[in-house]
Amino acid sequence: MTPRQFMQEYWQKKPLLVRQAIPNFVPPVDRRALFALADQDDVESRLVTFFRNRWKMDHGPFAPANLPALKQKQWTLLVQSVNLFHPAVAALLGQFRFVPDARLDDVMISYATDGGGVGPHFDSYDVFLLQAHGKRRWQVSTQSDLTLRSGLPLKILANFEPQDTWTLEPGDMLYLPPQCAHGGVAEGECMTYSIGFRAPGFRELSGHFLAWLADSLEDHPDFAGLYADPDQLPTTTPARIPAAMTTTLAERLRKLQWDDSMIAEFLGAYLSEPKANAIFNSPKRPSLERFKRQATTQGVSLAAASIALYDERHFYINGETYEPPHALKAHLVRLADTRQLAGSDLARDAALPDLMDTLFGWYEAGWIETGKH
Repeated sequence: MTPRQFMQEYWQKKPLLVRQAIPNFVPPVDRRALFALADQDDVESRLVTFFRNRWKMDHGPFAPANLPALKQKQWTLLVQSVNLFHPAVAALLGQFRFVPDARLDDVMISYATDGGGVGPHFDSYDVFLLQAHGKRRWQVSTQSDLTLRSGLPLKILANFEPQDTWTLEPGDMLYLPPQCAHGGVAEGECMTYSIGFRAPGFRELSGHFLAWLADSLEDHPDFAGLYADPDQLPTTTPARIPAAMTTTLAERLRKLQWDDSMIAEFLGAYLSEPKANAIFNSPKRPSLERFKRQATTQGVSLAAASIALYDERHFYINGETYEPPHALKAHLVRLADTRQLAGSDLARDAALPDLMDTLFGWYEAGWIETGKH
Protein backbone atom coordinates (compact mmCIF):
# COMPACT_ATOMS: atom_id res chain seq x y z
CA MET A 1 0.00 0.00 0.00
CA THR A 2 1.35 3.40 -0.95
CA PRO A 3 1.10 6.42 1.36
CA ARG A 4 -1.40 7.92 -1.10
CA GLN A 5 -3.64 4.84 -0.88
CA PHE A 6 -3.43 4.87 2.90
CA MET A 7 -4.30 8.56 3.19
CA GLN A 8 -7.23 8.24 0.78
CA GLU A 9 -8.72 5.03 2.16
CA TYR A 10 -7.84 4.95 5.88
CA TRP A 11 -6.52 8.24 7.27
CA GLN A 12 -9.16 9.61 9.69
CA LYS A 13 -11.64 7.06 8.33
CA LYS A 14 -11.14 3.50 9.59
CA PRO A 15 -8.64 1.22 11.40
CA LEU A 16 -5.95 -0.71 9.56
CA LEU A 17 -3.87 -3.70 10.70
CA VAL A 18 -0.49 -4.00 8.96
CA ARG A 19 1.31 -7.26 9.56
CA GLN A 20 5.11 -6.84 9.53
CA ALA A 21 4.97 -3.13 8.75
CA ILE A 22 8.65 -3.14 9.77
CA PRO A 23 10.00 -6.69 9.29
CA ASN A 24 12.55 -7.92 11.82
CA PHE A 25 12.01 -4.80 13.91
CA VAL A 26 14.53 -4.38 16.70
CA PRO A 27 13.47 -1.74 19.26
CA PRO A 28 16.12 1.00 19.54
CA VAL A 29 15.21 1.60 23.20
CA ASP A 30 15.25 -1.44 25.46
CA ARG A 31 13.66 -1.82 28.87
CA ARG A 32 16.70 -0.61 30.81
CA ALA A 33 17.07 2.52 28.66
CA LEU A 34 13.35 3.25 28.94
CA PHE A 35 13.46 2.97 32.74
CA ALA A 36 16.44 5.33 32.78
CA LEU A 37 14.47 7.87 30.76
CA ALA A 38 11.52 7.63 33.15
CA ASP A 39 13.91 8.61 35.96
CA GLN A 40 14.73 11.99 34.35
CA ASP A 41 13.08 15.21 35.51
CA ASP A 42 12.71 16.54 31.97
CA VAL A 43 10.92 13.44 30.65
CA GLU A 44 7.15 13.04 30.97
CA SER A 45 6.24 9.60 32.26
CA ARG A 46 3.26 7.87 33.87
CA LEU A 47 2.78 4.62 35.75
CA VAL A 48 -0.58 2.87 35.39
CA THR A 49 -1.42 -0.07 37.63
CA PHE A 50 -4.43 -2.34 38.01
CA PHE A 51 -3.72 -4.03 41.32
CA ARG A 52 -6.51 -5.58 43.40
CA ASN A 53 -9.04 -4.62 40.72
CA ARG A 54 -8.30 -0.89 41.19
CA TRP A 55 -6.94 1.56 38.62
CA LYS A 56 -4.22 3.95 39.69
CA MET A 57 -2.03 6.41 37.80
CA ASP A 58 1.10 8.21 39.05
CA HIS A 59 3.30 10.77 37.32
CA GLY A 60 7.10 10.48 37.13
CA PRO A 61 9.95 10.73 37.39
CA PHE A 62 10.34 7.18 38.67
CA ALA A 63 13.57 5.70 40.01
CA PRO A 64 13.91 2.15 38.63
CA ALA A 65 13.95 0.80 42.18
CA ASN A 66 10.55 2.43 42.81
CA LEU A 67 8.82 0.73 39.90
CA PRO A 68 6.83 -2.46 40.59
CA ALA A 69 8.66 -5.77 40.31
CA LEU A 70 9.00 -7.16 36.79
CA LYS A 71 7.23 -10.32 37.96
CA GLN A 72 4.26 -8.25 39.14
CA LYS A 73 1.45 -8.44 36.60
CA GLN A 74 -0.82 -5.68 35.28
CA TRP A 75 1.29 -2.55 35.32
CA THR A 76 2.32 -0.21 32.53
CA LEU A 77 4.98 2.49 32.22
CA LEU A 78 4.31 5.20 29.62
CA VAL A 79 7.19 7.45 28.51
CA GLN A 80 6.33 10.41 26.29
CA SER A 81 8.33 12.10 23.48
CA VAL A 82 11.14 9.54 23.42
CA ASN A 83 12.07 10.85 19.96
CA LEU A 84 13.49 13.97 21.65
CA PHE A 85 16.06 11.88 23.51
CA HIS A 86 17.00 9.04 21.13
CA PRO A 87 18.08 9.72 17.51
CA ALA A 88 16.97 6.25 16.39
CA VAL A 89 13.45 6.90 17.68
CA ALA A 90 13.49 10.29 15.96
CA ALA A 91 14.43 8.48 12.74
CA LEU A 92 11.50 6.10 13.28
CA LEU A 93 9.16 9.08 13.63
CA GLY A 94 10.59 10.37 10.35
CA GLN A 95 9.12 7.35 8.54
CA PHE A 96 5.67 8.82 9.13
CA ARG A 97 6.39 12.18 7.50
CA PHE A 98 4.04 11.39 4.62
CA VAL A 99 1.71 13.22 7.03
CA PRO A 100 2.58 16.95 7.31
CA ASP A 101 4.93 17.88 10.16
CA ALA A 102 2.30 20.34 11.38
CA ARG A 103 0.27 17.28 12.44
CA LEU A 104 3.09 15.02 13.63
CA ASP A 105 3.54 14.90 17.40
CA ASP A 106 5.78 12.33 19.10
CA VAL A 107 6.64 8.72 19.90
CA MET A 108 5.42 7.39 23.22
CA ILE A 109 6.79 4.06 24.42
CA SER A 110 4.65 1.80 26.56
CA TYR A 111 6.23 -0.98 28.63
CA ALA A 112 3.85 -3.48 30.23
CA THR A 113 4.08 -6.64 32.24
CA ASP A 114 1.70 -9.54 31.63
CA GLY A 115 -1.90 -8.30 31.63
CA GLY A 116 -0.82 -4.66 31.65
CA GLY A 117 -2.79 -1.99 29.81
CA VAL A 118 -4.59 1.30 30.31
CA GLY A 119 -8.13 0.02 29.80
CA PRO A 120 -10.46 0.43 26.81
CA HIS A 121 -10.41 4.07 25.70
CA PHE A 122 -10.34 6.35 22.68
CA ASP A 123 -7.94 9.05 21.55
CA SER A 124 -8.82 12.40 20.01
CA TYR A 125 -6.00 12.05 17.50
CA ASP A 126 -4.66 9.54 14.97
CA VAL A 127 -2.18 6.97 16.23
CA PHE A 128 0.00 4.18 14.84
CA LEU A 129 0.64 1.41 17.38
CA LEU A 130 3.85 -0.40 16.47
CA GLN A 131 4.59 -3.56 18.42
CA ALA A 132 8.27 -3.45 19.41
CA HIS A 133 8.74 -6.37 21.83
CA GLY A 134 6.56 -9.26 22.99
CA LYS A 135 2.88 -9.55 22.17
CA ARG A 136 -0.13 -7.34 22.82
CA ARG A 137 -3.74 -8.27 22.17
CA TRP A 138 -5.78 -5.38 20.81
CA GLN A 139 -9.54 -5.12 20.71
CA VAL A 140 -11.00 -2.42 18.47
CA SER A 141 -14.47 -0.98 17.94
CA THR A 142 -15.93 1.82 15.85
CA GLN A 143 -18.81 2.18 18.32
CA SER A 144 -20.48 5.56 18.70
CA ASP A 145 -20.99 5.24 22.48
CA LEU A 146 -17.93 6.94 24.00
CA THR A 147 -19.31 7.36 27.51
CA LEU A 148 -16.57 7.22 30.15
CA ARG A 149 -16.61 5.56 33.55
CA SER A 150 -16.74 8.09 36.35
CA GLY A 151 -14.45 8.33 39.36
CA LEU A 152 -11.36 6.87 37.69
CA PRO A 153 -7.93 8.46 37.17
CA LEU A 154 -8.00 7.26 33.55
CA LYS A 155 -10.46 7.90 30.72
CA ILE A 156 -11.89 4.38 30.43
CA LEU A 157 -14.94 3.55 28.33
CA ALA A 158 -18.01 2.50 30.26
CA ASN A 159 -19.58 0.34 27.53
CA PHE A 160 -16.78 -1.09 25.39
CA GLU A 161 -18.03 -3.56 22.77
CA PRO A 162 -15.06 -4.91 20.74
CA GLN A 163 -15.68 -5.72 17.10
CA ASP A 164 -12.22 -6.99 16.12
CA THR A 165 -9.44 -8.68 18.08
CA TRP A 166 -5.84 -8.91 16.89
CA THR A 167 -2.66 -10.05 18.59
CA LEU A 168 0.35 -8.03 17.43
CA GLU A 169 3.91 -9.33 17.38
CA PRO A 170 7.15 -7.33 16.86
CA GLY A 171 6.98 -5.41 13.58
CA ASP A 172 3.17 -5.50 13.37
CA MET A 173 1.36 -2.18 13.43
CA LEU A 174 -2.19 -0.97 13.99
CA TYR A 175 -3.51 2.38 12.75
CA LEU A 176 -6.46 3.93 14.57
CA PRO A 177 -8.30 7.11 13.54
CA PRO A 178 -9.61 9.58 16.16
CA GLN A 179 -12.47 8.43 18.41
CA CYS A 180 -11.87 4.77 17.55
CA ALA A 181 -12.43 2.74 20.73
CA HIS A 182 -9.62 0.34 21.58
CA GLY A 183 -7.99 -1.54 24.40
CA GLY A 184 -4.67 -3.38 24.50
CA VAL A 185 -3.52 -6.05 26.96
CA ALA A 186 0.04 -7.35 27.18
CA GLU A 187 0.52 -11.07 26.73
CA GLY A 188 3.66 -11.44 28.77
CA GLU A 189 6.21 -8.62 28.92
CA CYS A 190 5.83 -6.28 25.96
CA MET A 191 6.70 -2.85 24.55
CA THR A 192 4.59 -0.79 22.14
CA TYR A 193 5.63 2.36 20.30
CA SER A 194 2.79 4.83 19.77
CA ILE A 195 3.30 7.34 16.97
CA GLY A 196 0.84 10.12 17.75
CA PHE A 197 -0.41 13.16 15.89
CA ARG A 198 -1.47 16.65 16.91
CA ALA A 199 -5.14 17.59 16.74
CA PRO A 200 -5.47 21.05 18.32
CA GLY A 201 -9.02 22.16 19.08
CA PHE A 202 -10.47 25.17 17.28
CA ARG A 203 -11.11 26.90 20.60
CA GLU A 204 -7.46 26.35 21.56
CA LEU A 205 -6.23 27.67 18.21
CA SER A 206 -8.58 30.65 18.36
CA GLY A 207 -7.43 31.60 21.85
CA HIS A 208 -3.77 31.42 20.90
CA PHE A 209 -4.43 33.36 17.71
CA LEU A 210 -6.13 36.18 19.61
CA ALA A 211 -3.19 36.30 22.03
CA TRP A 212 -0.80 36.42 19.05
CA LEU A 213 -2.92 39.13 17.48
CA ALA A 214 -2.83 41.18 20.68
CA ASP A 215 0.98 41.02 20.66
CA SER A 216 1.02 42.18 17.04
CA LEU A 217 -0.95 45.35 17.94
CA GLU A 218 1.93 46.86 19.87
CA ASP A 219 2.76 49.38 17.14
CA HIS A 220 -0.73 49.70 15.64
CA PRO A 221 -1.85 53.36 15.72
CA ASP A 222 -5.50 52.49 16.42
CA PHE A 223 -4.51 50.73 19.63
CA ALA A 224 -1.96 53.13 21.00
CA GLY A 225 -2.54 55.20 24.11
CA LEU A 226 -4.85 54.77 27.10
CA TYR A 227 -8.57 55.05 27.62
CA ALA A 228 -9.58 58.62 28.47
CA ASP A 229 -12.89 60.25 29.39
CA PRO A 230 -12.50 64.05 29.52
CA ASP A 231 -16.27 64.52 29.12
CA GLN A 232 -17.25 62.27 32.04
CA LEU A 233 -19.85 63.93 34.31
CA PRO A 234 -20.33 63.33 38.03
CA THR A 235 -22.23 60.11 38.73
CA THR A 236 -24.63 58.98 41.44
CA THR A 237 -24.21 55.32 40.38
CA PRO A 238 -20.45 54.74 40.75
CA ALA A 239 -20.63 50.94 40.34
CA ARG A 240 -22.23 51.21 36.90
CA ILE A 241 -19.86 50.67 33.96
CA PRO A 242 -19.92 53.85 31.85
CA ALA A 243 -21.64 53.33 28.51
CA ALA A 244 -18.95 55.48 26.89
CA MET A 245 -16.26 53.00 27.94
CA THR A 246 -18.15 50.13 26.29
CA THR A 247 -18.80 52.16 23.15
CA THR A 248 -15.19 53.36 22.85
CA LEU A 249 -13.77 49.85 23.19
CA ALA A 250 -16.34 48.45 20.77
CA GLU A 251 -15.31 51.05 18.16
CA ARG A 252 -11.65 50.10 18.53
CA LEU A 253 -12.32 46.36 18.37
CA ARG A 254 -14.30 46.78 15.16
CA LYS A 255 -11.05 47.97 13.61
CA LEU A 256 -9.45 44.60 14.30
CA GLN A 257 -8.95 42.86 10.97
CA TRP A 258 -6.93 39.88 9.86
CA ASP A 259 -6.39 38.00 6.64
CA ASP A 260 -5.18 34.57 5.56
CA SER A 261 -1.53 35.64 5.57
CA MET A 262 -1.75 36.69 9.23
CA ILE A 263 -3.41 33.39 10.15
CA ALA A 264 -0.70 31.49 8.26
CA GLU A 265 1.99 33.43 10.11
CA PHE A 266 0.36 32.65 13.45
CA LEU A 267 0.06 28.95 12.60
CA GLY A 268 3.70 28.73 11.58
CA ALA A 269 4.91 30.30 14.81
CA TYR A 270 2.48 28.34 16.99
CA LEU A 271 2.91 24.91 15.39
CA SER A 272 6.71 25.18 15.32
CA GLU A 273 6.91 25.96 19.03
CA PRO A 274 9.03 23.18 20.57
CA LYS A 275 7.72 21.03 23.39
CA ALA A 276 8.11 22.40 26.90
CA ASN A 277 10.65 19.71 27.80
CA ALA A 278 12.72 20.14 24.63
CA ILE A 279 16.42 20.63 25.36
CA PHE A 280 18.81 22.30 22.91
CA ASN A 281 22.52 21.83 23.46
CA SER A 282 24.40 24.95 22.46
CA PRO A 283 28.02 24.39 21.36
CA LYS A 284 30.82 25.49 23.63
CA ARG A 285 32.82 28.43 22.31
CA PRO A 286 31.17 28.49 18.87
CA SER A 287 33.25 29.89 16.03
CA LEU A 288 31.80 31.06 12.72
CA GLU A 289 34.87 30.02 10.77
CA ARG A 290 35.00 26.57 12.38
CA PHE A 291 31.25 26.19 11.77
CA LYS A 292 31.70 27.05 8.07
CA ARG A 293 34.43 24.41 7.70
CA GLN A 294 32.37 21.72 9.39
CA ALA A 295 29.12 22.66 7.62
CA THR A 296 30.66 22.64 4.15
CA THR A 297 32.31 19.26 4.70
CA GLN A 298 29.85 17.42 6.99
CA GLY A 299 26.60 19.24 6.27
CA VAL A 300 24.09 20.34 8.89
CA SER A 301 20.94 18.79 10.33
CA LEU A 302 18.09 19.92 12.52
CA ALA A 303 18.41 18.98 16.18
CA ALA A 304 15.97 16.26 17.21
CA ALA A 305 13.83 18.72 19.21
CA SER A 306 13.73 21.36 16.46
CA ILE A 307 10.55 21.96 14.48
CA ALA A 308 10.90 23.70 11.13
CA LEU A 309 7.94 24.64 8.92
CA TYR A 310 7.35 27.03 6.05
CA ASP A 311 4.67 28.59 3.87
CA GLU A 312 4.74 30.74 0.74
CA ARG A 313 6.42 33.69 2.46
CA HIS A 314 7.88 32.61 5.77
CA PHE A 315 10.17 30.06 7.36
CA TYR A 316 9.41 29.05 10.96
CA ILE A 317 11.80 27.38 13.35
CA ASN A 318 11.08 26.70 17.03
CA GLY A 319 8.44 29.42 17.27
CA GLU A 320 10.49 32.07 15.46
CA THR A 321 9.32 33.64 12.20
CA TYR A 322 11.80 34.45 9.46
CA GLU A 323 11.12 35.95 6.02
CA PRO A 324 14.12 34.71 4.03
CA PRO A 325 15.63 36.44 1.02
CA HIS A 326 14.70 34.72 -2.22
CA ALA A 327 18.21 33.30 -2.63
CA LEU A 328 17.96 31.44 0.70
CA LYS A 329 14.44 30.13 0.40
CA ALA A 330 15.27 26.94 -1.52
CA HIS A 331 17.91 25.99 1.07
CA LEU A 332 15.58 26.53 4.02
CA VAL A 333 12.75 24.63 2.36
CA ARG A 334 15.14 21.71 1.82
CA LEU A 335 16.32 21.94 5.43
CA ALA A 336 12.73 21.74 6.69
CA ASP A 337 11.63 18.94 4.34
CA THR A 338 14.70 16.72 4.68
CA ARG A 339 15.86 17.98 8.10
CA GLN A 340 19.38 18.33 6.73
CA LEU A 341 21.56 20.13 4.19
CA ALA A 342 24.43 18.39 2.43
CA GLY A 343 27.92 19.77 2.88
CA SER A 344 28.43 19.82 -0.90
CA ASP A 345 25.39 22.09 -1.34
CA LEU A 346 26.60 24.43 1.38
CA ALA A 347 30.12 24.50 -0.06
CA ARG A 348 28.75 25.42 -3.48
CA ASP A 349 26.55 28.22 -2.10
CA ALA A 350 28.61 29.32 0.90
CA ALA A 351 29.01 32.78 -0.62
CA LEU A 352 25.24 33.42 -0.60
CA PRO A 353 24.44 36.52 1.46
CA ASP A 354 23.20 35.63 4.94
CA LEU A 355 23.23 31.84 4.44
CA MET A 356 26.08 30.94 6.76
CA ASP A 357 25.26 33.75 9.19
CA THR A 358 21.67 32.53 9.46
CA LEU A 359 22.66 28.90 9.93
CA PHE A 360 25.35 29.86 12.43
CA GLY A 361 22.82 31.74 14.56
CA TRP A 362 20.66 28.62 14.76
CA TYR A 363 23.76 26.54 15.44
CA GLU A 364 24.65 28.81 18.39
CA ALA A 365 21.13 28.26 19.77
CA GLY A 366 21.49 24.48 19.44
CA TRP A 367 18.71 24.32 16.84
CA ILE A 368 20.93 22.79 14.17
CA GLU A 369 24.01 20.60 14.40
CA THR A 370 26.88 19.86 12.07
CA GLY A 371 26.98 16.39 10.61
CA LYS A 372 24.24 14.05 9.51
CA HIS A 373 21.91 12.19 11.87
